[in-house]
Amino acid sequence: MKPDMKAEDRGEQISLMEPTRLGDGYRYRARLTDLAFDLAQKSAGFKRSLPPTLLNSLADLVRSMNCYYSNLIEGHNTHPIDIERALNNEYSNDTRKRDLQLEAKAHIAVQKWIDEGGLGGAAATSADGICAIHRRFCELLPEDLLWVEVPATEGRLKVVPGNLRCRDVQVGRHVAISPGALPRFLERFALVYGNLGKSEAILSAAAAHHRLLWMHPFLGGNGRVARLMSHAQLLSLLATGAVWSIARGLAHNVSDYKRLLANCDLPRRNDLDGRGSLTEDELGAFTEFFLQVCLDQVNFMEGLMQPDRLRTRILMWAESETRLGKLPAKTALILEAILYRGELPRGDADTIVGTDARQARRIVSTLVDQGVVVSESTRAPLRLAFPATLASHWLPGLFPEKAD
Repeated sequence: MKPDMKAEDRGEQISLMEPTRLGDGYRYRARLTDLAFDLAQKSAGFKRSLPPTLLNSLADLVRSMNCYYSNLIEGHNTHPIDIERALNNEYSNDTRKRDLQLEAKAHIAVQKWIDEGGLGGAAATSADGICAIHRRFCELLPEDLLWVEVPATEGRLKVVPGNLRCRDVQVGRHVAISPGALPRFLERFALVYGNLGKSEAILSAAAAHHRLLWMHPFLGGNGRVARLMSHAQLLSLLATGAVWSIARGLAHNVSDYKRLLANCDLPRRNDLDGRGSLTEDELGAFTEFFLQVCLDQVNFMEGLMQPDRLRTRILMWAESETRLGKLPAKTALILEAILYRGELPRGDADTIVGTDARQARRIVSTLVDQGVVVSESTRAPLRLAFPATLASHWLPGLFPEKAD
């Protein structure tokens, strides 16, 4: 965390950020607590329902989906198929599109670091953790995406990866705290959100999301950092396995998302509106929205991954591709075996298809080349992958089809 040493601290009181969580007397607290409990139960049940061999492959696709929707909220549209190409170092010749591919690749690198345990527990809401998200994301960005427009006469300013802003900022009607006050407010932020019990932390995840944006700690990239922080919180609190993403739901309801966030900036209206400087009623409304979006996304993914339906969609795709001559005959038998067993030893392929080893190897090679199946090595068992190019066939609705 490196604030500019010249950044002015105007001495704002920490209480300006209160309430940092919904009070015990909040009138809808019981309803929201039930919603948080339902989310925890549903998320755990969904993860348990998935075969262990599918978890990593699905998490890889969800990572691209999360990146797509989080960047889309910021007005950057990089389709998961183009993201997948970037991950394979295949970039567009168009400079702008290439920059957006690099931005997406940076986002995925940070989320992968989080998913692999890089930001567990209280670290997600610590000042160092928040700055680490920003640093890891921005240091991988192309030069052109590190510059932000500022009002008045300052023109463009460069974002320094991991550094707190050293300028005053205004977002809509909200004037953020002075730059020199950020370390004090981030310390309070970490103290509150890093020391809650599990149920209270789930209930307060929405409040943490807003209060980070309310502080606006960085010159640019705050939205992505806030959503990645929330992803890290939910990953730890709900043990999600990274197989569902709130970003999809936020992007599908982006007008409500931005409106409810802005409403949380409002001052307390009256004596019935909590005891802090900011409105508790609007914080409660955003909390309900946030939890409901999470629950909707768990339900959506659970529906997509229903074993019988998933098997039917995958086998229908394989049969269609075989009829078109794009896949060898009997490819569906290999996929069906992997779906049933979870993984398939390579040596079993010829037995499954009832042909000689050469034909079986041809089928496996085709599936590997198309990214349909993967393995840790040339001798390791085969397991199913979820390539973005096939998402519209296998997992319809996950993200829009790519326009030609």
